Amino acid sequence: MIVLIWTVGLAFGIMPLVAAEQPKFEVASLKPDACGMENSADPGIIALKGYPLKILLTAAFNVKKDQIFGPSWLDSDCFTVNAKIPEGATKDQLPAMFEALLVDRFKLAAHKETRVRSGYALVVDKNGPKLKESDPKSPSDPRHAGLVKFGAGPGTGQIKGSLTMSKLAHFLSVRLDAPVEDLTGLTGAYDVDFSWVPDQAFEKVRPFSLNENATPVGSADADGLSAGKNIFSSIRDSLGLRLESRKVQVEVVVIDNIERRPTVN
Repeated sequence: MIVLIWTVGLAFGIMPLVAAEQPKFEVASLKPDACGMENSADPGIIALKGYPLKILLTAAFNVKKDQIFGPSWLDSDCFTVNAKIPEGATKDQLPAMFEALLVDRFKLAAHKETRVRSGYALVVDKNGPKLKESDPKSPSDPRHAGLVKFGAGPGTGQIKGSLTMSKLAHFLSVRLDAPVEDLTGLTGAYDVDFSWVPDQAFEKVRPFSLNENATPVGSADADGLSAGKNIFSSIRDSLGLRLESRKVQVEVVVIDNIERRPTVN
């Protein structure tokens, strides 16, 4: 199943024009549709129904929604995409394929720049980390896709699995709807398992989505829930890490040109 989530990894400058050798979908259909965000699983096929154009832009540029700046209708105009992936193509080539599609159909042009935003730094707490390095031979190794689990439910939050600190920072940034920079200095993959009580003052109270399985909170750090700890306290007490508020530089994509009505298929 092809899913729309990628980590941030962009360079600065003007977006390159689509080169002849750039990966492209073998064939693609794109048309306006009612918003709904449904997708179907079929190897070698992208099938997205009712996706806002901004979500398609996140796929093309490997960023989150709040890193894209453009017309307000990017959030409200939705489209259905059906595309065939060329044989032998890899997941890493999907962003370039989406970029080529959007340039072709919407006459897209954009550039990247850095902006200062309020965010957090993920650092080691004063008493040191409380983390066990993952066994690379274990099926929970982060190279095995889909094994990071998230608890989602009324009054509950959970992250459990084998994670690098940069990946943990990414998931926290989604939950807190703010950039989180990994400054722990920890370079390995670690067994992470902690729970907390969501606090609407700091985080979006909703399940993690798109490529992770949300599961009921089970064997995670029950103390976090029973003590009513928020995400900040639970990270400190369970993992020996700390989230510090600070201004951070964030890469953003600024849309210079985009047509509201795409060209026909």
